[in-house]
Amino acid sequence: MSMEELLSRRPNPAGVVRNLAATPLERLAVVTCMDARIDTFGVLGLRIGDAHVIRNAGGVVTDDVIRSLAISQRKLATRYVILIAHTGCGMLSFTDDEFVAELAHETGQPPTWRPGTFPDPAQHVRHGMQQLRTSPFLRADTEVRGFVFDLTTGAVDEVHTPAATAATPAPRDAPAND
Repeated sequence: MSMEELLSRRPNPAGVVRNLAATPLERLAVVTCMDARIDTFGVLGLRIGDAHVIRNAGGVVTDDVIRSLAISQRKLATRYVILIAHTGCGMLSFTDDEFVAELAHETGQPPTWRPGTFPDPAQHVRHGMQQLRTSPFLRADTEVRGFVFDLTTGAVDEVHTPAATAATPAPRDAPAND
């Protein structure tokens, strides 16, 4: 399908949910993968206006994710962060070194960033949660929770870390491990 065909399907004007503030109703920010198979709002039982959603390849906690979360917290009053990885992620299919070498070969220069690949979604979430909990730019009272979404079964399993074993419940209807 061409770009013109794709754009011809867009509604104009697009639907607008009125009377919503920029501050998310649930004071929640979600960091997840850009994978088109993930309906972030559906996975967490959220509605438009409930949360900020920050997406990138792999749901990797990068400097830009920290930048977005700092703005979300300090200017738009979010207090909760949920980090979601998923099974079948494309970031599981190659390594940082392979991709950097490929780009360097094709472009004549290596990228200034690392792709952030990982072999295990749960460990990836643990690492990201630790990065968020120790960032000096996020509020000290930030509650961070992590999950792995199974694209085959639909299960949304919580990832526990030693610092999160006694965590308080997440915002409205957040998934929990039974």
